[in-house]
Amino acid sequence: MTNVHIRIINPNTTASMTAAIHQSALRQAAASTTITTTQPDAGPVSIESHFDEAISAVGVAEEVLKGEREGGIDAYVVACFGDPGLLAARELTRAPVIGIAEAAFHLATLVSTRFSIVTTLGRTGIIAEHLLEQYGFRHHCRRIRAAEIPVLDLEHHPDAAFTRIVEECCRARNEDGIGAIVLGCGGMANLTADISREVGLPVVEGVSAALKLAESLVSLGLHTSKHGDLDYPRPKSFTGKFAALSDLQLPTSR
Repeated sequence: MTNVHIRIINPNTTASMTAAIHQSALRQAAASTTITTTQPDAGPVSIESHFDEAISAVGVAEEVLKGEREGGIDAYVVACFGDPGLLAARELTRAPVIGIAEAAFHLATLVSTRFSIVTTLGRTGIIAEHLLEQYGFRHHCRRIRAAEIPVLDLEHHPDAAFTRIVEECCRARNEDGIGAIVLGCGGMANLTADISREVGLPVVEGVSAALKLAESLVSLGLHTSKHGDLDYPRPKSFTGKFAALSDLQLPTSR
């Protein structure tokens, strides 16, 4: 594979989580892949609701626009399990843009016929349900389980959080009739190997899954289609705090 530059976007604004995601991605990246990791300048410190996702989606789009101005980025990864702003991000670039939930669902079905999702808070399970329906994986998923820990507990109370996640993964293994587990939070990226060792099942974590899919798409020369709904947005005026977006210089379809 020729040199590939993948930009990973953490949609929340917690720098320590961005750094942890970056280190996890570095461990999985091919030797020819350059990883850069960013986060929005403004937005929620963690993403745990529909409202958080709506705000963070704007930050994701802004980070893609920054990447396009920089140039030389071959693919983007949106590193939040809600895949916030994914389709909007795809409109802004020809580079592949991969959401970690969609990537994890795809890979889980390649190693098992059924999987369960273990996420952080129960309320975010509804968001995962919506994504399963949207992406066509609902019949592959047996159950969405929650460890009932806030996202930032993964950093602030890592030992207790790890214990709760493993306990819920073990319940999924014993009760759900599954062959694999999908971890439902980008902040779990550095826990995959340890959880898999404890649980004894394939454990799919979205950041790594999205990274490897991005590498594959780039190596195959596949890009985001600009025919149809993922074409570049039509130029128009924006007002108020988004007035600067009126000056976007996006390419025309090609």
